[in-house]
Amino acid sequence: MNKFQELGIEEGLLQSIQVLGFTQPTPIQEKAIPVLLQGTKDFIGLAQTGTGKTAAFGLPLLQLINKEDRFPQALIVCPTRELCLQITSDLEKFKSKKAAVAVTAVYGGTSISLQIRDLRKGSHIVVATPGRLIDLIERKAVNLEQIHYVVLDEADEMLNMGFKEDIEFILKNTPNRQSTWLFSATMPSEIRQVSKRYMDKPFEITIGKVNEGNVNIDHQYYMTQHHNRYEVLKRIIDFNPGLYGIVFARTKADTQDIAEKLTREGYDIDAIHGDLTQQQRDKVMGLFRDRSVKLLAATDVAARGIDVQGITHVINFELPDDVEVYTHRSGRTGRAGNSGVSVSIVTPKEVYRLRQIEKLVNTRVHKMDIPSGKDVCRKQFFSFIDKMLAADISHGEYETYLPILREKFAEVEKEEILQRVAALEFDRFLKYYENAADLNMRDAGKRGERAERGADRFQAKDTQGRKFGGGAGSYQRLFVNLGTKDGFYKASFLQFILDMSDLKKDVLGRIDMKEMNSWVEIEPGAAKKMIKAIDGKNYRGRKIRMNDAESGGRRN
Repeated sequence: MNKFQELGIEEGLLQSIQVLGFTQPTPIQEKAIPVLLQGTKDFIGLAQTGTGKTAAFGLPLLQLINKEDRFPQALIVCPTRELCLQITSDLEKFKSKKAAVAVTAVYGGTSISLQIRDLRKGSHIVVATPGRLIDLIERKAVNLEQIHYVVLDEADEMLNMGFKEDIEFILKNTPNRQSTWLFSATMPSEIRQVSKRYMDKPFEITIGKVNEGNVNIDHQYYMTQHHNRYEVLKRIIDFNPGLYGIVFARTKADTQDIAEKLTREGYDIDAIHGDLTQQQRDKVMGLFRDRSVKLLAATDVAARGIDVQGITHVINFELPDDVEVYTHRSGRTGRAGNSGVSVSIVTPKEVYRLRQIEKLVNTRVHKMDIPSGKDVCRKQFFSFIDKMLAADISHGEYETYLPILREKFAEVEKEEILQRVAALEFDRFLKYYENAADLNMRDAGKRGERAERGADRFQAKDTQGRKFGGGAGSYQRLFVNLGTKDGFYKASFLQFILDMSDLKKDVLGRIDMKEMNSWVEIEPGAAKKMIKAIDGKNYRGRKIRMNDAESGGRRN
């Protein structure tokens, strides 16, 4: 008997998932499906990405839907259009033997009129991003009064992206729901507040420990100086032939810069960030999914919801400011039982953040030596030999050319032929790495760690009331009337102000965020540019005020 049948999944759906190779439920599926099939209990499921959450809520939804009623009965809300499309695609696969169930995806960046037309044809399940769904509600293009089931997927990500008010608005507009199902990798206090307000004694399960990292992921870091980051990135890529992964950078300018540099040097890479249109994003993701592009340079916001199987590596070009973001980055690999590697390029000043990450994911991040030029060439050479020996020559008409080849190489020794083949493949590598420098920092790690422990202790005191910035005197302080109440957390706020001003993170010092306001340390030479780029602009209908903190900004 199929294990899913024991959980209560009906025959039509069993046939579909058997074709997909689903025979053994994951832990989240095993615990969630029997509860959700009741259709009457509120539910909270805490589990890392890549653990099979879509099937955990998707299969029960498809079974509970009354296909005779051609109106929305279930609503799935998720943070990004990529995840919206991924969930919709998965549901379509799950329901292939239950084809009468209609699933409609609604998300920003594409024609709303076409989505309204699809909804008017009749839909049983709506998969939506918050912004587009609210737009449709306000246009009265979708009626949620008969929604029985609401699923909030990646709830922590939605709150991190500033969607708390949107989620509450959506829940208020589904007054007749029979149950609410919330899935999240972490459980911040905001999610707990939402669950208390809108859920009735939810059944809660946790797979692993909350915030715990995926055990299938090997966490590694390479220590180097800041100016060597790009060279270390190239070494990591070159030392891992066959690497298929995502390089995370903090800003859209950084992702574009990394992609352009690597492309010029012959690497298969593209960038995905917030400036791309939906059509451009779809094109990039299509190339990445079919592996025409082996590397993707991405910002955290753009990469949320990306669910691509087989990613071998996640590379943190820089560590995120918010350590919880690290779990979402690393969760792009090691999915569905596969193993993966999460690599971070770290400077001595960032060691303290590594220790925070280790506590968060409850695992050790292993320090690795940056490969030497010889190490890279040796690894690439053996990979090429393995590929050459594994090449399939059964389908070509190679025998036709063998007499010509024998004649051409009659006077050449076998060893020389092999050398020439290797030279064609490795000439670029050998020349590039011939006099490659040692990028490792000998004995610098401990010094950096000690320095950062001291800085961390000082900053901890600072939050208790000491002078902001530690009195260093090298930064100018700016006041801005945006804070955590506007939906920002430190990493998203950092990316917001850098994207608005087109400045590099190197010019910034500490960021001190409060509920209504924030204070930013910045190099004096860059302060005017940031103020000019941000002051007077609008954010969600509110005018942004940014000025020098000493002259114009006051702490509440």
